[in-house]
Amino acid sequence: YAYFTYIEPISRAEKKLTFAKAATIILVILVTGAGWFGIDYITQTRDVTTRRNTTPPVAPVEVAPVVRQSIELRRQFTGTLDANTAFVVAAKIGGRIEEIAVDLGDTVTRGQLIARLDHAEYEQILNQVKADLLVAQANLNEAQSLMEIAQRDLDRVDILRQRGVSSESESDAAQATYLSRTAHVEVSHAQVIRAEAELETARIRLRYSDVSADWRGGDNNRSVAERYVDEGETVTANQPLLKIVELNVLTGVFYVTERDYSRLKVGQLAQLATDAYPGEFFEGRIQRISPVFDETSRQARVEMMVDNGDLRLKPGMFIRANVELDRKEDAIVVPEQALVTRDGITGVFIVDVEGGVSTWRTVVVGIHQDDLVEVDGEGIQGSVVVLGQQLLDDGSPILVVNNGQP
Repeated sequence: YAYFTYIEPISRAEKKLTFAKAATIILVILVTGAGWFGIDYITQTRDVTTRRNTTPPVAPVEVAPVVRQSIELRRQFTGTLDANTAFVVAAKIGGRIEEIAVDLGDTVTRGQLIARLDHAEYEQILNQVKADLLVAQANLNEAQSLMEIAQRDLDRVDILRQRGVSSESESDAAQATYLSRTAHVEVSHAQVIRAEAELETARIRLRYSDVSADWRGGDNNRSVAERYVDEGETVTANQPLLKIVELNVLTGVFYVTERDYSRLKVGQLAQLATDAYPGEFFEGRIQRISPVFDETSRQARVEMMVDNGDLRLKPGMFIRANVELDRKEDAIVVPEQALVTRDGITGVFIVDVEGGVSTWRTVVVGIHQDDLVEVDGEGIQGSVVVLGQQLLDDGSPILVVNNGQP
């Protein structure tokens, strides 16, 4: 103020005008600077955002190698063991049981006597039939003697007739007597045959009182599975006494659906497991496959032959049968985790380790085995992504975090 006063005194109004101009200039400079700074900040922010949106993020993934090896399709079926052959022994005649020679679990030999019925009545019938046969034979002898006498009488009458001594009526009478005696012989002979047949029937029925177990084919030894009666009981004809089963060979039975039916073939091997022997496996072979499906369950019956020479397995046991339905050698195999389905298309992400990116490859899925799967497609080699696929697209940059170890 002293300076301005010294130079040239000014008025108070002029001083106010000078300060207003200076303030206006300073304000314009500040506003202009702030504007330029805001524009530059917005431009830089937009550039950073653009760069962030156009540069894909690096996705951490885990990978596993693509291998070539054999792979097999296995299915596990549940079923039951049945006796290969079983039959019920029954008495062909009725009567009181005097003796049962075997019991539950005993071994039976082919043709062995297993039960005996009271046979006194059948012995009496046999004796009576023998007597009837003797009577019939005596009647036959008598008839034959009478026929021989009639034959001689007829011959004598014929000689006398030739000499003119005998009449025609006497010749006719002799002829009639001879024919009657001949018919009597035939009837007596038939009676003898009938008596012999009745005798054989009585002998057979007497033998029926001794009940034996007999069968055709298979092993000579079998086992008693069930016993239905006890000694002293009276049974009727064809009433079951015992059930005999074959244990050296058993039949494993299980049922399959339409999905696996076409893959089963007669002769296929199967590994059987049962709760009776944990950790042990028994071998079976498919022998019969039903040609029809049950209308209710929509399943078909499959039967296997199971060797049971040591008799450890028993009919009625629950089994789990593992059957190899298909097998492929030198197949391209990847972990099942590597499969990805997008827009209805199944594929895998192949890892380009040098380029650090993933490549999408469509595949056709084949055999499944545990956590592995057979695939078929172009360029399936190297490693595949097994974890982190949801972050990837074709060509996405990746960061492998497990060095390819499964």
